Amino acid sequence: MSTGRRIRWDNVSTVGSAAILLGAELIGAGLAAGWALAALFEASVMWELIFEGAFALLAIYGIYRFVMKAKSIEPFVEG
Repeated sequence: MSTGRRIRWDNVSTVGSAAILLGAELIGAGLAAGWALAALFEASVMWELIFEGAFALLAIYGIYRFVMKAKSIEPFVEG
């Protein structure tokens, strides 16, 4: 009952590795931007966490968009 679709592990590992690298940089930059923005406005710790959380969510969305776009270029399945 196989449909003849095979997983392309080379494409999956390439996109996964790039997503991990991009994710580490985006999350790190988002957290640093939240900290810097809170320090710039002399905000409380609560606002610092809010800024960091907002930028971290934007980073996660960026990672998601990257994986979806990369998946359309390097398909994960063939057949």
